[in-house]
Amino acid sequence: MFDRILSALGYEKRVTDYSPFSPDVWGRAFHPGIGHVSSTKVLSNLAVAVRCVSLRSELLSSVPLKVFRRLENGDRERVDGTPLTDVLSDLANPLMTSFELREFLIRSLDTAGNAYARIDRNGRGQVTALWPLTPGSVAVERMESGRLRYRVTLPGQSPTRLLQEEVLHIRASTEDGLIGRSPITIARGSLGMAIAQNETAENLAANGLRPAAAFTHPGKLSSEAIENIRSAYIETNGGPHNAGKPIVLQEGMTLSHASFSAEDAELLESRKLSNEDVARIFGVPPASVGISTSVSYGSAQQAAQDLVSNALSPLAARVEQAMQRCLLSTEGRRTMFIEHDLSGLLRGDASTRWATYRTGRQIGALSNNEIRRFENMPAYEGGDDRTPLSNQTQSNDPVASER
Repeated sequence: MFDRILSALGYEKRVTDYSPFSPDVWGRAFHPGIGHVSSTKVLSNLAVAVRCVSLRSELLSSVPLKVFRRLENGDRERVDGTPLTDVLSDLANPLMTSFELREFLIRSLDTAGNAYARIDRNGRGQVTALWPLTPGSVAVERMESGRLRYRVTLPGQSPTRLLQEEVLHIRASTEDGLIGRSPITIARGSLGMAIAQNETAENLAANGLRPAAAFTHPGKLSSEAIENIRSAYIETNGGPHNAGKPIVLQEGMTLSHASFSAEDAELLESRKLSNEDVARIFGVPPASVGISTSVSYGSAQQAAQDLVSNALSPLAARVEQAMQRCLLSTEGRRTMFIEHDLSGLLRGDASTRWATYRTGRQIGALSNNEIRRFENMPAYEGGDDRTPLSNQTQSNDPVASER
């Protein structure tokens, strides 16, 4: 408690050594020569990256985020009607829905490696609102006590310091356990090459997809004449809008166009491979972002399964555990936990769902009302019985009862 008071008043000291947790060495992973690859540059040049980030954030934000309480017998029950459940499932704050906040946090996680939100609590310590903080406005400071402090600098405002308990901090893959690294930072070499290929294709398109031309003159031209010929050619034939205009040559001058090489002709194929690499970087199956030569029903179903298993499930676990660490007290974490309900993304087509329900009902794993709730249908009286159907048949069989 004394450390928290000192930290709030600004008297707690920062770590001054160059430990892995010190902000002074956050740039240690930078390697010159690769070129600057920012999230803005990636998202403005690579459509596949845009789709991957949108798909991950929108899908995970669309599934229910629930709070459960552990029971003594090992079961669990859903917790409703508390300020925290309202923040996670309805309104994150007076200006944002839960979906909007969660989408913002996951996008920040994928593009910046860290997602932040300021926590509002009531007099009982319950979470009443979450306010988003852009990653660029937050700096993490480690105190000598080992606790963290967050310095927030908003445009037009003086920097403010928030305690560890006042900030929801979700980290992506991390090297030091404190600051997360986004997929863009980790794979900036591959993404930089993909951006270069995209820019090359844009330059070719801007020139009408035509290779460069060369003029040959039997004599020797002055520098001024060379520049005049070059300017005249660019003016009449430069860019796609001037394609097809005639060229007038004088004094035995000839014109030859450089043909595309085999590497140039395979530019589109190389871009396809780069797009697949971008999808792999974000853990998204290529078929889920439209990269596929042929899609059958079975492959589409498998792609949907892979998306949930390989991309969304690890992301959901990362978000859930960060929320438990930041939003629940030590005592609360012993009895409560936060979990995404991903079952809706794995339900498949109607025939598969109902076959699964039939099996669950026959063995007593599901009741009729539970099945109806899964399908957004109202429950009915007497529909909560989970007795296996085989047992019900035997108990109602007079012959079986005589045996």
